[in-house]
Amino acid sequence: MRDRKQEILDAAVAIADELGLEAVSMRSVADRVGVTPMALYPHIGGKSALLDAMVGRMGTGLLPAVATDQTWREQLYGLARAALQLTQRHPWWATLAFERPSVAPDAVRVTDAIYQALLAAGVPEPDVPRLERMFSTFVLGYGLSMAGGRFKAGDADPRGTRWQLPEGPLPGHAHLVGWLSKTPDWEEEFTADLADIERLIEAKAHPTGGSPPRGE
Repeated sequence: MRDRKQEILDAAVAIADELGLEAVSMRSVADRVGVTPMALYPHIGGKSALLDAMVGRMGTGLLPAVATDQTWREQLYGLARAALQLTQRHPWWATLAFERPSVAPDAVRVTDAIYQALLAAGVPEPDVPRLERMFSTFVLGYGLSMAGGRFKAGDADPRGTRWQLPEGPLPGHAHLVGWLSKTPDWEEEFTADLADIERLIEAKAHPTGGSPPRGE
C-alpha cells in the first residue's frame, strides 16, 4: 500500500515539475502510473488529499536541515536555506504551500521544528504561531520570487524606469534612484532579511534586553 502511494506522489511531483501544478489531476497522475483514476483513491484519497500529500513530500526534504544539537538560529537558518533551494527546484511547491494549510505529517513536522526553535529562542508561547507564520511566509515568498521571476528581471529590467510615469516621476523612487539602479545580490539580501527576522525574534523573546537562553 505504501509503495503505491509513493509511486503516485512521485508521478504527481514529476507532472508538476514538467508541466506545472495546473497539469496535476487524478487522471493525469493515473495515466502516469498506468492505472485508472479510481484506482488512486484507496491509496491517496481525492485531489485535495493528493495536493496535501505533495506539500508533505516536499517537507520531507526540509527535515534533514534541522539537527537536535543545533542552536535555534542554526535551525531556522538551515530550514530557510533548504526551503529556498527547494523552491527554486520546485516553484510550484511554494504556490501550493501558500494555498493550503500544512496537514500532511511531514509538513506538520516542519512547522513543529520551527515552533521548537522559536520556543528555544525564548519567544513567549502566545507569539510562537504568529512568528512561525511570518517566518514561513517570508521564506516561501522569497523563494517563489526568485524562482518565478520577480527577482530575476533578465536583460530588460523594468525597475530602472518604472518610476517615470506619464504624469511625472514618483518622488520616493526619485529619491532612491541611486540605490534602485543597482542590481541586488538576492542571496545576500536573503541573508540580510533573515538577520532582521532574527533580531525581531530576539526582541520578542527578550523585550527588556535580557540575556538570551543558555546554550546560545
